[in-house]
Amino acid sequence: MTKNQRANQRQSEIRKIVSHFAPKSPIAEQYRTLRTNIQLSTTETGLQTILVTSAGPGEGKSTTAANLAVVIAQQGKRVLLVDGDMRKPTVHYTFQVENLVGLTNVLTGQVEREAAISSTKVPNLSVLTCGPIPPNPSELLGSRRMSQLIEELMTDYDYVLFDTPPFLAVADAQVLANLCDGSILVVSSGKTDRQGAIKAKDQLLQARAKLLGAVLNGKPKHESQYYYYYGTSNEKE
Repeated sequence: MTKNQRANQRQSEIRKIVSHFAPKSPIAEQYRTLRTNIQLSTTETGLQTILVTSAGPGEGKSTTAANLAVVIAQQGKRVLLVDGDMRKPTVHYTFQVENLVGLTNVLTGQVEREAAISSTKVPNLSVLTCGPIPPNPSELLGSRRMSQLIEELMTDYDYVLFDTPPFLAVADAQVLANLCDGSILVVSSGKTDRQGAIKAKDQLLQARAKLLGAVLNGKPKHESQYYYYYGTSNEKE
C-alpha cells in the first residue's frame, strides 16, 4: 500500500467513525446525544439489542450504527456490532477487519460465534462481520438459530447493535426488527422523501418493532450537519 493509499484509508476511517478518531468534534457530540436519548427513552423496559435501518440505500444507516456502537463502548459497556446487511456488508471495511468468516458461517453451523467475532481498535467494541454473502439472507436472519444467537450474544455483551439493509428494499430488516428491543430509522436530508420515510415507519410498526425514533442526517452545515429527533412508536405524524 502506497503512502497516498494509507492516507486515503485513514481519512475514510475518520469520516466513518468520527466518534473514535475525533471524539471532541461536534458530530461526535451529536452521536453522544443520540446515545443518551436512546438510553433515557428505555429506562423502565431496558434496551440491549438495537436494530439500525433506513428507508432506502445511501442514507447513512451503517455510519450511524458504527458511531453509535463506538459512543456506547466509550461508556465502558461491552458492545458488539453485527453486520446484518448480508447483501451489501460494510462493517469489515469500516473497522478494517477480515471478513473471511462471519454471521453467515455462524448461522449455518460452520463455526462457533466466538471464532467469527473480531476485536476492533475501539476499546470494548467487537464486530461480527457478515462473512460470505449467502443466497438466502432473509431465511437465515429469520431462522431459529438467529433467535438463539441473539440470546447468546445478550449474555456476552451489554449492547448488541445490528446494521441491517434498507427497510423498503428487502425483507431482511423486517425479519430482525421484532427480535430486537428497539429500532432506529435513519433518514437523509434531501434524499429520503417524506412518503418513503412514512412507509418505512409504518412497515417497522407492522413488523411489531419497537421504533425508538428517527435520525435525520446530512443537513447543510449552516443548519447543523447532524440533527436527531426522537419519539415513541405511537406518536402521530
